[in-house]
Amino acid sequence: MWKKTAASWSRPGEAIAAARWEFRVWRGTRPFWAGLLTFVGGLPILYFPFPYAHFSLGGLGLALSTTAGAGSLLIGSLLITLGFTLWFQQQVRIFAGVAAILLSLLSVPVANFGGFFLGVLPGLIGGSLACAWAPPSVRPEVGGDRGVGGHALGAEGDGVGRDIGGLAGPGLSE
Repeated sequence: MWKKTAASWSRPGEAIAAARWEFRVWRGTRPFWAGLLTFVGGLPILYFPFPYAHFSLGGLGLALSTTAGAGSLLIGSLLITLGFTLWFQQQVRIFAGVAAILLSLLSVPVANFGGFFLGVLPGLIGGSLACAWAPPSVRPEVGGDRGVGGHALGAEGDGVGRDIGGLAGPGLSE
């Protein structure tokens, strides 16, 4: 995957550009932002109930070390695991997205209001993005017709190889 030669290390600008390009390609083939938001949503849920994170508002303790602590540990760990799952096993994105949504909602009553709502919102958004993400489709080139930027121009394409649901049929493109 990472093919580095001695010549590429002598030109760090090219090596950085190549690494950025490889990361961009890797990121484009999976629900990256859904995984990142799900991962980030698990961190405050996991952090706030522990003994080193006691908060009190007028004598009301917000960090509990009983069942709320165990629930926070479980929910936060599962959200972090689901974030990594979305990155490396994108085939289960629907399951991971639904599980992230349910765990984020469950963290509101169980885990100190879901990490003071700092974990609920990214978890819900990440789970929703995971359910909505679809793998990129690879369309074969049609004949020799070229659209904008050299991409294939198909019967139902927009000139850059994307399918737009039949809106650009043969009658509309003439």
